[in-house]
Amino acid sequence: MTFSKNLRNWYFKNSRNLPWRNTTDPYQIWLSEIMLQQTRVDQATAYYYKFIENFESITDLANADEQELLKLWQGLGYYSRARNLHHAAQQIRDEYNGKFPEDYKTIRKLKGVGDYTAAAIASFAFNLPYAVLDGNVFRVLSRINNDPTPIDTCTGKKLFQAYADALLPINDPAQYNQAIMELGALICTPKKPDCPTCPVQEYCKAYRAGTQLELPVKSKKIKIKERYFHYFIPSNSQTIYFSKRSAKDIWQNMFELPMHETEQDANMSDQKPNLPFLKKQTPIELVFQTKHILTHQRIIAKFYTAHFIDEMANKQFIIIENKDYSNHPVPVLIAHFLEQYLG
Repeated sequence: MTFSKNLRNWYFKNSRNLPWRNTTDPYQIWLSEIMLQQTRVDQATAYYYKFIENFESITDLANADEQELLKLWQGLGYYSRARNLHHAAQQIRDEYNGKFPEDYKTIRKLKGVGDYTAAAIASFAFNLPYAVLDGNVFRVLSRINNDPTPIDTCTGKKLFQAYADALLPINDPAQYNQAIMELGALICTPKKPDCPTCPVQEYCKAYRAGTQLELPVKSKKIKIKERYFHYFIPSNSQTIYFSKRSAKDIWQNMFELPMHETEQDANMSDQKPNLPFLKKQTPIELVFQTKHILTHQRIIAKFYTAHFIDEMANKQFIIIENKDYSNHPVPVLIAHFLEQYLG
């Protein structure tokens, strides 16, 4: 049997029963693919069901209020995905009469859809012969070919796309694409590949050379930037203040508490910052601190109680009753704090 046949036979017997695999609806497949970017399957599944329940069609999604969308997405992270999803749904509504495009090039033009996502939708929904190339597939192909070419370079991406295209069976691209991704997820894993049970072990040059754990290779190391956020909440109050993050930064268009960012770690209880919304000489008490890890950033967040100048705060922020804070989309670290502090 061929590489492709071995792989598909294994997939038929061992694949996970995931909801987006039981449909050819391009809307549901697109939604799942966007959610699965940088997100585990078990975490994305609950959100997938929630979105399908709230937005039954692309037009429903397009017509939704962005704040409603962000609130449903809260906790899934990488919020630009939700904004791009919303924008693309509006593209489909306005440019294609609410009907999902059926060819690769048009799918690729949708906001937030890259080469991999377009190939996945084209093959899974329309059985078009486009080979997928995600992290799992990069890993499988680098080991099958025992190729140390860095996958995060232009040369590497072109080379591995050529590998993927060469293996793709034209008559069954959908199942093959699912199978090679599943192999990377379940067998050809990053740290503990289960080589003895691999259905394509006989084709794997890295297995024969003993180099599995050295592949794939990346040329660039991600530099993590540390940021220090100091959040404030009124002392002994039944209300809190929120502002919407509007800058092109993390958590765009989500709500947060009044915040002061510093270049280095600090304790506002000691520094007594001169912030226009706080009373001078107000006692500032540190009540909670946490770390929040993003792909390229590490947020060190501290939360304080203090006395606000109501007139100034009212101009800068919106007033939220404590009991109503959960109606607004907020970053997870703020949600966790408010859940503990306000109960």
